Amino acid sequence: MTFLEQLRDATARNDSLLCVGLDPEPARFPAGLRGDAGRIYDFCAAIVDATADLACAFKPQIAYFAAHRAEEQLERLVRHMRATAPHVPVILDAKRGDIGSTAQQYAIEAFERYGADAVTLSPFMGFDSIEPYLAYHGKGAFLLCRTSNPGGDDLQSQRLASVDGQPLLFEHVARQAQGPWNRNGQLGLVVGATYPAEIERVRALAPTLPLLIPGVGAQGGDAAATVRAGLRPDGPIVVNSSRAILYASADDGFAAAARQAALATRAALNAARG
Repeated sequence: MTFLEQLRDATARNDSLLCVGLDPEPARFPAGLRGDAGRIYDFCAAIVDATADLACAFKPQIAYFAAHRAEEQLERLVRHMRATAPHVPVILDAKRGDIGSTAQQYAIEAFERYGADAVTLSPFMGFDSIEPYLAYHGKGAFLLCRTSNPGGDDLQSQRLASVDGQPLLFEHVARQAQGPWNRNGQLGLVVGATYPAEIERVRALAPTLPLLIPGVGAQGGDAAATVRAGLRPDGPIVVNSSRAILYASADDGFAAAARQAALATRAALNAARG
């Protein structure tokens, strides 16, 4: 299946819009694992096992692994995801953005080394920095569009001189992704849950693209507002929660607590979509 087909299948099978983000911080691990970067796999695998039937996607953040020289643990974790939840797609959160020749190497990293189904990218350098990823037919690529961090306004809300008026930069990205850049139907957009009005605007400009929406949970994004703004019959959404699930408990029952947090978040998202 293509990434989009995988996503739709997992959403239906697990009755879920929830993406479980995997941002492992050893200093926040439960007592038996705390501070031990060699146990990143153990921690994350326990979270995967606890939420495999509740998620429409898993999203490991590569920096949290690379900072602790845990790339091999990430490879092992993706293999574990395939064995435990083969129907749940894996989105590698890497936010890569570089010239074409370098992008080819990053694409190999994402899709061949780690075996991800989709990857997050920065579109700032233009289409030729995105094109190498699209050579992997069936894989997905989520472009940063309107991000959840306050500093996103510095560039994303700037107006452009354009033949079709003065769109904001994030609006231009949405139009390009929905239109000429989306050659094989592989693109999606990243839009932060902390900006529901902008989610709705992006959805209007990109009615069929999947939206990856971080910011629900620890960042304070509203689940109901997010679903209302972004979900459409032909436009799926993937709503990410990381820390609120990963660190729901600091004791040995962390996996069970993570499951309860994921259940609650999934229920809130489903209630919003009726």
